[in-house]
Amino acid sequence: MNILLLAEHDGQILESTTCCALTAARAWPEARIEVLVCGHEVGPVAAQAARLAGVAQVWLADAPHLAQPLLEDLSATLALVAASADVVLAPHNRFFASALARYAAQCDLGMVQDVLAIPAPATYLRLRHAGAALETVRSSATQHILTVRASRFAPAGYGPPQPIQPIAAPPSTTRARRLRTTAVATRAPRLQDARVIVSGGRGLGPQFFPVLEPLAAALGAEIGATRGAVDSRLAPRNRQVGQTGTRVEPALYLAIGVAGAIQHQVGMRNSKTIAAINKDPQAPIFDIADYGLVADLFEAVPQLLEALAHDTTAQA
Repeated sequence: MNILLLAEHDGQILESTTCCALTAARAWPEARIEVLVCGHEVGPVAAQAARLAGVAQVWLADAPHLAQPLLEDLSATLALVAASADVVLAPHNRFFASALARYAAQCDLGMVQDVLAIPAPATYLRLRHAGAALETVRSSATQHILTVRASRFAPAGYGPPQPIQPIAAPPSTTRARRLRTTAVATRAPRLQDARVIVSGGRGLGPQFFPVLEPLAAALGAEIGATRGAVDSRLAPRNRQVGQTGTRVEPALYLAIGVAGAIQHQVGMRNSKTIAAINKDPQAPIFDIADYGLVADLFEAVPQLLEALAHDTTAQA
């Protein structure tokens, strides 16, 4: 049994999602696990991957056009080393899901996306119907292709370094090209890594950040937003939680003025604790909330801040 894991990294550091996906790969006992690192001048990333416990070998595809690869280039590079693998997997994100889907289509194979658990080899659990149902998928395909939700798996540890095998990436054949990349400066961690999230809806209006920032600071939280708030330009796109945004599973999700449309629930319903403040007692968010307060948020949030100011354990 051979497993190929596509590594996620930022060009310098291996992402923790790769360590978690490696744990998922261990669902196949005695499997040989290899890691593919694609990028440009990413030798240090490959060295980190080679030290992951359980990895037998690292493939390193280093080329200028892989620095910020297009789907066509990544899937072509993946095909170089994936042919002999029984399982091809990657941490779930939009780009990897699209790249693996392209590879699967070229091989005339199916794909299982956003796997939550692997209770047995070739058996996968995933959410369906906008998160309302849990589906068990059993595959008999000649090659299994899947992405896994990293937050559902514990990160693998490190061990002795294993061999790194350089490979020549195929030349880019796509007619598309990247014109420019604009970096957005932010001090905040990624939403999927946040332990506490304070999320707001469109009803906050221009008071979106003035209301949420003090509360987030008091709780040591990250700020999220609904699609409505993002489409209204109250918050940037990288704050969006939901079906077309980021899916999160924090210890605490505090929904402020969030109605709770099903598309938003898909992205946060697996939070360990959900608390909501909304003046509409019929708001769908209350159907999944562990704690709910029917109140005007512009009155309730200042009261909550005052209470937190006297609670020294709030950020503990």
